[in-house]
Formats: sequence, C-alpha cells, structure tokens
Amino acid sequence: MPEVTSHRRHHASLTDSHASCDDAGSPPGCPPAIRSRIGADLAGGFYPAPHRYHLYLSAGCPRSLRVAITLDLLGLRDAVTTTLLSPDTASATLEGLHGYYEATEHHFDGPLTVPALCDRWSGHVVSNHTPDIVRDLACRLAAHGEGLPLQLRPSSLAARIDAWHDQLAAPLTPATLEHLNRRLAFRAYLVGDELTAADVDLWARLVHEPPGTTAAHPDVRAYVRRLHDHPSFRANHPRIGEADHRAAS
Repeated sequence: MPEVTSHRRHHASLTDSHASCDDAGSPPGCPPAIRSRIGADLAGGFYPAPHRYHLYLSAGCPRSLRVAITLDLLGLRDAVTTTLLSPDTASATLEGLHGYYEATEHHFDGPLTVPALCDRWSGHVVSNHTPDIVRDLACRLAAHGEGLPLQLRPSSLAARIDAWHDQLAAPLTPATLEHLNRRLAFRAYLVGDELTAADVDLWARLVHEPPGTTAAHPDVRAYVRRLHDHPSFRANHPRIGEADHRAAS
C-alpha cells in the first residue's frame, strides 16, 4: 500500500515508507500529520475557492483512491487539480511536492506523505490527513463541483459515517466481513438510502484486500461489483471487476 512516499533532493525516487501510519494519528516513527482545514478559520487564509488547491495522490494507495473517488463524485476535477504519483514519477514532480512541504516546514527533510492537499496560492501543504481532506472536499468545496450537488456527508448521518470509518480502519476480520455481508444483503448502501462517504471508505478498503477475502461473502462481492458500475468508482479503479472475479473463485 503506497500510502506514504519518501524523497530526498539528491535521491529523486518514489518509494513506500511508514506504511503503518494511519488516519487516527501518528504512531512512533511516523511524522506528525499536517492538519489545517479549508474554511475552518477564514482568517487563516484557507478559504474555499475553486482552482486554489492541488492534490498529490499515489497510485495503488487506498487513501488516495478514497480521495480520487470523492473528487469525481463531487464533480471537482476542474476545481481541484491533481497529480498522481507512481514509482516512475519524474524528479521535477517530486521536487514540486517537496517544495510544498518545505514551505510548510522550514528545512523539511522528512518523508513526503500523500494524499497531500496543497494550497497553490501560499505554496503550503494544507493537510495530509485523509479524513480531513475528504471532509473538506465534501463539506467546503462541494459547492464548486459540476452537476447536481451530492451529499456525501449529510449532517444526519455524519456520526454513523465516522463510526464506520473508525471500524474500517481496523483489520477486516471474518466477523466484520460477516456483519457487512448481512448488512448489505438488504440494502444498497452502507449507511442510509443514498451513496455516502461511508461507501467510498468501504469500497476502497475492499478492493485492496487480498484475492479471496470476500469469497464466502456473496453480498459483499455484489456490493463491490455494483459500485464498480458507477463511473466515479470504475474510472479510478478500472480493473477491480477482474480482481473481484478472482476473489470470488
């Protein structure tokens, strides 16, 4: 899972690092998360504006997948630009990400954590904490999206969405998968009657599980296939249908 990448000026490469860092905080050995917010303090300058922000994402990273799907669901691809990093990313692109980190923390020489939401106006990293990034996209920038507005975090369901996020941060045990299978047997979505951020969390988690994980849970597999038919999911993980068929075999 290339959730965090590291880079040095004299060694421009994209590598996996600190994969144990999670959304809940910064365990020992992991750099502290940068957790400014969009719109949380207008005096601080990070107010919601189209074309102000840029996202660095990583190919094959579940957290980056969550952010990418959220961007597409909200129609924000034009309002928030993105760069997708990979092991073959050019040195100049990595230098650009390093520049954001160095502007945020003088003489920065740590790992470059992604996803990273960056402010093009100030040159600073706003946040590299995925839950905050997703919340700000859904709650602060959604008004700048194209098409009909989508409520990924309706206030009436926010507590339940967050509870599922916390639960999905833990390993998917057989008991958890069985609970999900029973729940999805009679509903199209994880929480409520419409697609929410909880579905983005769950789907991104499921499609990165090893083949065979959901083999004994047909309703979970059907849920994965059903959401894969949605353009915002399919466009960001086009081969998941093949992986799901392997998992079911």
